[in-house]
Amino acid sequence: MKYVTYHGPDGARVGYLDGDTVLDAGFDGDMVAFIEAGAPAAGGTAVPGARLLAPLRPRTLRDFLTFEGHLKNAFAGLGKEIPDEWYRVPAYYKGLPDTVIGPDEDIPWPSYTDKLDHELELAAVIGKPGKDIAPADAAGHIFGYTLWNDMSARDTQTRELPVGMGPGKAKDWDGSNVLGPCIVTPDEIDAADTRLRVRINGVEWGGDTTAAMHFTFADLIAYASQDLTLRPGEVLGSGTATGGSGLELDRWLRPGDLIEMEADGIGVLRNRVGPRPAR
Repeated sequence: MKYVTYHGPDGARVGYLDGDTVLDAGFDGDMVAFIEAGAPAAGGTAVPGARLLAPLRPRTLRDFLTFEGHLKNAFAGLGKEIPDEWYRVPAYYKGLPDTVIGPDEDIPWPSYTDKLDHELELAAVIGKPGKDIAPADAAGHIFGYTLWNDMSARDTQTRELPVGMGPGKAKDWDGSNVLGPCIVTPDEIDAADTRLRVRINGVEWGGDTTAAMHFTFADLIAYASQDLTLRPGEVLGSGTATGGSGLELDRWLRPGDLIEMEADGIGVLRNRVGPRPAR
């Protein structure tokens, strides 16, 4: 099943896809409440002219770094090596749920950056609460998967990282996180070997398969849930796929560029870069 949040005649509603047709799920609540309720789809009414929104407003956003190829590419230009700790600890940072936008929305260009970059990721959405979840049990806590374009202000990031506190303003502005176009249930996707691609203005810039992840989603869930309850609607990102960012290629976005991220089984997350504000 592919679940969506859409804007229709009655405002934002939960639905699901039948091909390209949006069907209403017959649920009076948002996606997180729908997940908590066990996804009780009881509708089926087609919604003409439905416009897809971000599939959910996450309870939390956690982003990991699981693709060794991305780190090797990103660090090469900096003369850095991957620290030994990366191979042992699936560390993450947290993003702001209120920054999330959805498919076909323009991505705002923050006023304080000259180097705007995209980041291609697969993300898992928690569906069942749990604490101290064993890797072998993690699959039972996943509601589904979606695409995540984790935007970055790279020049700002370069200034922030030496402080040692992780990304801050490099990741945080209204519209800096893009999710969508849907949440696909685990039975329709092989999250252990899903092909990810990113195109800019129709030209493929890079991509990888999740088979290259050093840590699995089960590892991420197990690590994050140590002495902490994960709850429905929380989102955990894979980190950038190899070749999934302009940083790795020294190629940078421009106003008006069309970003298309694609994952087998999910579809295409499409957004255009907005204008640079005057300084």
